[in-house]
Amino acid sequence: MSRDFGTIIEIGDILVSEDVVTEFFACDYPVCKGRCCIVGDSGAPLKEEELEPLEQAYPVYSPLMSSAGRAAVDAKGFFEIDRDGDIVTPLVEGTEECAFCRIDADGNCICTIEQQFCCGKLRGFRKPISCSLYPIRVVELGGGRIGLNLHRWDICAPAFAKGKKEKVRVYEFLREPLTRAFGEEFYSALSEAARILLASS
Repeated sequence: MSRDFGTIIEIGDILVSEDVVTEFFACDYPVCKGRCCIVGDSGAPLKEEELEPLEQAYPVYSPLMSSAGRAAVDAKGFFEIDRDGDIVTPLVEGTEECAFCRIDADGNCICTIEQQFCCGKLRGFRKPISCSLYPIRVVELGGGRIGLNLHRWDICAPAFAKGKKEKVRVYEFLREPLTRAFGEEFYSALSEAARILLASS
């Protein structure tokens, strides 16, 4: 259906905003240094089913966390509730930093969970899916339906510029996490919808 806010792609119970397939995006980590993990008014959104694996994996990734991050987990637990009532990762006290991150000597922000996953020391849980899906934000619409919207943030301006330069669309850059979150059939349907939409624009 078409509205002033653009075309909405409907795949089963998932509604995808047009800009997820029309906009360009490719993380430019050397420029941003992972600031999305340490800047913001609350932690990363968590699904209830992620809480147990997050806690179970703690002995594996916690040695890489900062002392302030471990102190935040000791004080708050593995999640907190933000001002909107959402379950999110805990923040280091007095900062906007996710407790599960650390900052290296070069100022790079590193997710300790994903680092251990990529090193083969952690299996089955890479990091919260909301982190992997960014800049897509998942919105609960009720009745079992969800919306996938593109979030725009000034610290990601280099990523939008890089995506445009390299001609990589948001949904293409996020193929792996989209498939992991919603399945191969969903991604195939999204790719076909994108092909049709882009061909008509």
